[in-house]
Amino acid sequence: MVGDPSSDPAVLPANLPRPVDDGAAAHLTGMSMPLVHLRSTDGDDVDLSALGDGRTVLFVYPMTATPGVPLPTGWDDVPGARGCTAQACSMRDHLADLRAAGADVVLGMSSQSPAAQLEAHDRLHLPYPLVSDEDRRAATALRLPTFELHGSTYLRRLTLVVRSGIVEKVFYPVFPPDQHAQAVAGWLRSRS
Repeated sequence: MVGDPSSDPAVLPANLPRPVDDGAAAHLTGMSMPLVHLRSTDGDDVDLSALGDGRTVLFVYPMTATPGVPLPTGWDDVPGARGCTAQACSMRDHLADLRAAGADVVLGMSSQSPAAQLEAHDRLHLPYPLVSDEDRRAATALRLPTFELHGSTYLRRLTLVVRSGIVEKVFYPVFPPDQHAQAVAGWLRSRS
């Protein structure tokens, strides 16, 4: 049923556990973006070290849901795991606000395969690219926080604002993910 939080990945259950700041992203502010090429849903590779002089909003998330495939058992119990689809849609719906506030580029990144990223990009009608860090080269170079569930490793949700190749701002933890685009736009407006 559409709108049922248990089955609709775009709707967040009211009782999701709130993630806490465990300090796992504290090292990122001021860090240079690594020379890592990631496959993008627009068909090109994105070099993280060459994002340009303007501001890039790079939101990192664990995994978008795939229609017909249940989320891993216990997914909703992991603080910060649920909400990738809702966050991607929020970034889509607030893209004009983000750009007006000073975001030159918006990118989403997970360790899902390029095919999974393309499926989500097309299904959700995203007007910005998603990139795949399937082999976790970017995550390793940046020492991004992760979590384990059922023997699989997932990236924790965070957002980097990158300017001239340097991480200017880190949003971590991100909660609630469906309202995060507004928080990023607010921060960008405060810097213009």
